[in-house]
Amino acid sequence: MRLRDLKSELDKFTSPFHGLSRYSIRNWIREMPRSKRIVTWVGYLLQGYAIWCLMSRSLVWPLIWPHGILLYVFVWLFYVIGWWLMNAMLASEFVRKTQLEADQIAARQIQQTLQPGKLDELPGYQVETFYKPFREVGGDYFDVIELAGERTLFAIADVSGKGMPAALLAANIQALVRSGASFETDPLALARQINRHLCRYTPGDRFATAVFIVLSRDSGELTYVNAGHNAPIVFGSGSAIVLEATGLPLGLFPEAEYEARTALLSPGGALLVFTDGLTDSISGENAEDRLREALADSSARTMLTLKSLVDPHFNEDDVTILLVKRNAGAASRSTPG
Repeated sequence: MRLRDLKSELDKFTSPFHGLSRYSIRNWIREMPRSKRIVTWVGYLLQGYAIWCLMSRSLVWPLIWPHGILLYVFVWLFYVIGWWLMNAMLASEFVRKTQLEADQIAARQIQQTLQPGKLDELPGYQVETFYKPFREVGGDYFDVIELAGERTLFAIADVSGKGMPAALLAANIQALVRSGASFETDPLALARQINRHLCRYTPGDRFATAVFIVLSRDSGELTYVNAGHNAPIVFGSGSAIVLEATGLPLGLFPEAEYEARTALLSPGGALLVFTDGLTDSISGENAEDRLREALADSSARTMLTLKSLVDPHFNEDDVTILLVKRNAGAASRSTPG
């Protein structure tokens, strides 16, 4: 049995205990703001002091003082004050976490509106998409944009990091692609423009891999720029062509060079574009080979197969899949030079 498969089986067995131990032994107080942490620890110490006083029967050990009922009054008072402080801080932190969760849910709803919903039909082609964020919001972005001259732009990007920061940058890229595609249909110019913008207006530790592909529907010609992204795969006639990277990820260097290349999507062939969340979540070895084996006659059946490859025990990133299948009856009017 392969090591990854063995780890998957062990995870299935230990997952209930893993969740219990992770939440029970974690020090949640350290995630509070410093002022709240101090007040909470004061509450803990007051409760501990009250218990110590009750056991030693003294407020100032080794003196047996005070005597009688007064000792129990002080012990009760210290314990209640400690409980009140600790409970107030934990409750306020719970409210803050709840508000943050509500914001994340709202952000996810907004992000879902940014992703294309029902795609317009492309004559002679079938387009299937799948998007699954790892958290409430994700750092993956994909788009299908209709261009003039019987052309279609397919864009996909994977932002470094996870959560809200990655989602904000993904939304920024979506706005840049949408605005750029309205007047610039060249994927090379689009990649350069977005790269310069990200280098200027985003932190230095943030970047994104991306692929921009323009499909000429009449001929099946693909003009693409791959900015350090997972290589898309073009299947057809029993062979597979990978669209390797033609430049660095976006947002690293403002003067980075990119190259536009061409490929052909022949009748009956398919184009598979994906983020690394797909390959990383496939159990076993040779994930790329399993992707190629997943291609079937219809795009819908192929998409079902691809989604079934996602193993939840290995899935630790956003998963995005874009599959474009050219109908077998489509005829090319021209071929790329």
